[in-house]
Amino acid sequence: MCYNDPHGFNIQNGKYGYSVLNRCLAKLIGYRSVILIQLNFSPGVKTMIENLQSSQLEISEDTIKKWQNIVDIMAELIDIPTALIMRLVESDIEVFVSSRSDANPYHPGDHEHFLGSGLYCETVINTAKKLLIPNPLVDKKWKNNPDIKLNMISYLGFPIVLPDGKAFGTICVLDNKENAYSGTFENLIENFRDIIQSQLELIHLNNILGEKNKSLTDYFEEIKTLRGIVPICASCKKIRDDKGYWNQIESYIEKHSEASFSHGVCPECADKLYGKHEWYQKGKRTGKLQ
Repeated sequence: MCYNDPHGFNIQNGKYGYSVLNRCLAKLIGYRSVILIQLNFSPGVKTMIENLQSSQLEISEDTIKKWQNIVDIMAELIDIPTALIMRLVESDIEVFVSSRSDANPYHPGDHEHFLGSGLYCETVINTAKKLLIPNPLVDKKWKNNPDIKLNMISYLGFPIVLPDGKAFGTICVLDNKENAYSGTFENLIENFRDIIQSQLELIHLNNILGEKNKSLTDYFEEIKTLRGIVPICASCKKIRDDKGYWNQIESYIEKHSEASFSHGVCPECADKLYGKHEWYQKGKRTGKLQ
């Protein structure tokens, strides 16, 4: 199995390293280059990400299409019938994305109860480690694996982990014959896994920022701003509106904003209004007037 680039680059059974691998990925995906990055968020953003529940994570149709391209590329490059992205959904594990390749018996939406399923992916998720099974028929531990009933023999899978440390699922390939998979193909799948995990981090972050932005938008929509020069009487402090009517300052502000008023009397006005009354003088002396 080999992919040849017009510029002379190729991948063939593990002979070439990451730089050529990335060029190959770029060519297949349709970009000029592929740069694999690890996102490093500040502690505050990390805390927000961790507080977002995994069950709230929604994968867009655009992202699913990109993941479909990933599994299709894996199946074509490795020359196998099946490449999958599996996802945990409540107590089940389901086929989330499946390669559109010949002899692939798995379809999106296929699912099994996760715990005790005996599936290779259960072990990958539980151990959070890569799993390679070249031929389960010669391995007592795996000879009764459910995938064998579908004529799927060899398996190679990696865990996909959410930013909060919880398991999302796996990315894996299966072949209908014994297959030890080369180191290059392992690197290929692992690189794609890293791309998916980076996208999941961005999805988490976008969800968080989206909620924050929605809250700010709702807040600003509730605010009506008073702009321009407001005509106010220098004596009675009434405000003239656009129609020429004079309004009490309270009614004008309430009409043009979301503010409301509660009324009280300041100390200076209280002295003018009630200063001659004995109850008022007594209250001031005893500190009972607020």
